[in-house]
Amino acid sequence: MKGYVFPGQGAQFAGMGKDIYDKSSEAKKMFHQANKILGFDITAIMFGEDAEKLKQTKVTQPAIFIHSVILAHVLGGSFNPDMVAGHSLGEFSALVASKYISFEDGLLLVSKRAYAMQSACEKNPSSMAAILGLDEQIVEDVCNKIKNEIVVPANYNCPGQIVISGSNEGIKLACKMLLEEGAKRALQLPVGGAFHSPLMKSAQDELEKAINNTDFFNGICPIYQNVATKPTSDPKLIKENLKKQLTSSVMWTQTMKQMIADGLSSVTEVGPGKVLQGLFKKINRSMPTESACL
Repeated sequence: MKGYVFPGQGAQFAGMGKDIYDKSSEAKKMFHQANKILGFDITAIMFGEDAEKLKQTKVTQPAIFIHSVILAHVLGGSFNPDMVAGHSLGEFSALVASKYISFEDGLLLVSKRAYAMQSACEKNPSSMAAILGLDEQIVEDVCNKIKNEIVVPANYNCPGQIVISGSNEGIKLACKMLLEEGAKRALQLPVGGAFHSPLMKSAQDELEKAINNTDFFNGICPIYQNVATKPTSDPKLIKENLKKQLTSSVMWTQTMKQMIADGLSSVTEVGPGKVLQGLFKKINRSMPTESACL
C-alpha cells in the first residue's frame, strides 16, 4: 500500500515552490489564487531570498501548505494514495490533497491557525526542546513530575526523539532533569512558543470556530491523524480530531508504526524537505521512501 505524507513547520526554505510554478500552468493559477485568498503576495516571499520573513509563523505555515497541496494537485493521476498522514501543519495539507477539504477552505484554516498560534505565543511566553536518546516513558514521567510549570511531550517524532513543549521555566527544568536521566541531548528549539501543549488553548478555541464553519467531504483514502493514529475516512470524526490537534501531542511514531502494521509498502513525501522520510527510516530501514516531484 502506498502512503503519502506531508511535512510540518520547519521544512520551509527560500525559493520553495518556484520550480513547481515554472513547470506547470495549473500550479501558477493556484499560486495566484493563494495570494488572493490570503490578501498578500506570499509567493513573492516563498520565491525570494528573505529567509527571515519566511520564518514568521503567519508566512511559514501557509507557505508549506501551499507548496505541498499544489505539488500533490499537479501530480495528477500519479497521486494515488492508499493512505495519507501529515505532521502537525501537514495534516491540513493531507486533508486537502485527499479531498476532505477544498483548497480555499484549507488555506483559510491554515492562515487562521498560524495567526491564532502566534497570538497564543505572545500571550504565554513559552518554548520547546528536542530530547534525544531517551525512552518515551522516561520523558513522560519527568514531565509529569513537574507540578508548578506546564511541560508536556509535544511531538513523538521517532524512537529516541521526542519534542517537549511548555513554559520557559518548565522547559529549562525538564531539560536539566532529562539530561540527568541520561538523555544524549536536550536542545531548546528556535520556535515562537509551546506548540501542541495546553498553552495553545486560546488558539485551539479560535481555530475550532473556523473548523465548525468549514465543509468536510468524503475523501479518496483513509487519513491517519495526529491525535488518533488510527485510520479514518469519516468526515465527522476527522473534524473532531482536527479540533484537538493544537493542544494535543503529535503521535507521529505511533502513526508510522500503525501505517506499517496496516500494510504500508512505500512512502512518498509531498512538500519541502525530506524530514519525514528520515523518520520512517528510524522505524523501518528497508521502507522505500521518495520525494514527490514533477
